[in-house]
Amino acid sequence: MKFQFVDIHTHVNFVAFDADREEVIQRASDAGVAMINVGTQVDTSRKAIEIAEKYENAYAIVGLHPVHTTKSHHDEKELGEGGKEFTSRGENFDMNVYREMLKHPKVVGIGECGLDFYHLDDASIAKQREDFEKQIDFANEVRKPLMLHVRSNKDRSAYKDALEILKARAKVKGDFHFFAGSWEEAKKILDFGYTISFTGVITFARDYDEIIKNAPLDMIMSETDAPYVSPAPFRGKRNEPAHVREVVKKIAEIRGKDYEKVRVQLAENATRVFGLK
Repeated sequence: MKFQFVDIHTHVNFVAFDADREEVIQRASDAGVAMINVGTQVDTSRKAIEIAEKYENAYAIVGLHPVHTTKSHHDEKELGEGGKEFTSRGENFDMNVYREMLKHPKVVGIGECGLDFYHLDDASIAKQREDFEKQIDFANEVRKPLMLHVRSNKDRSAYKDALEILKARAKVKGDFHFFAGSWEEAKKILDFGYTISFTGVITFARDYDEIIKNAPLDMIMSETDAPYVSPAPFRGKRNEPAHVREVVKKIAEIRGKDYEKVRVQLAENATRVFGLK
């Protein structure tokens, strides 16, 4: 693979990048960064494919985010001011629509799907679970890895619930993106054979040092989740895929390992998990 870094979870497909998308992608390419743009519903999934079609350093993952299973959440960085371009309409996961998207060779996974107990109330959890299970079944059918969005609240672990569902249904591997759980939760995920990935949060918070130190290096990956959570040198500014280098650098520092060896391993992990070519 010609690229030195892989941002395994980013959203250059969001409206936050409409004004300078080409420049952002070029900066990533110049920095040796390949990116996987992750869909959150039909519209953003299609946009991810459109970008992957146009740019050598871009891939796509398509699917339905748990907060979009009901009409309850709106983020201007994702959907635009007033939802004019994209709307959080409460989508039902339609396998036929997404199956058509899978015809593109640069679609490398299904998601981001999962459970989000942070934004939504208990009434939404049944619908989240229903669409999560549909996407697991779909991933099994098309033999693509899962990109997982799992977020707990103070009263309930979404990691526990998600892992139980995956153990019962999943026949493919996947990644728990933006991992924010405990070492105990991480161990259970890793033991199940799933990877975990880290964002720029690790550059300014010490909450995940234990996990980064103890997890097998071949089971972790780097991401930006851009336009969110910029790493320390860029805090307060919009994040972008080129900044994944700061995440890789911090992982090497926390582990006390040679930067180049960590960089190579993380890129190899992404290539392996998502079948990048």
